[in-house]
Amino acid sequence: MELLVAIIIGVLVSTGVYLCLRARTFPVVLGLTLLSYGVNVFLFSMGGLKINEVAVVGMSDNPTDPLPQALVLTAIVIGFAMTAFLVVLALRSQGEHYTDHVDGKDGENQGGAQ
Repeated sequence: MELLVAIIIGVLVSTGVYLCLRARTFPVVLGLTLLSYGVNVFLFSMGGLKINEVAVVGMSDNPTDPLPQALVLTAIVIGFAMTAFLVVLALRSQGEHYTDHVDGKDGENQGGAQ
């Protein structure tokens, strides 16, 4: 179970970093979202991976830690707001610069010749 979660975290973070390094705005937004999902799974796994155990003290012999669950719940809400803001920012940038490159320049003018 722990190996599977570690592989999932690694795939989410590596894919997120790869997409953040792209030159277009939509892959950057998608990469930041995948990075936040990877961090959320990492934080959630820090509470302990226990099957059929509740996070309420007194309801189980060995309860899971509820703090990482609360942190992930808060991070999901903040991540959703951040993604909505980045989408609006990317659309505004595309509307003003008529391109979706992250630096605002057209792809054919990247060589430095004007």
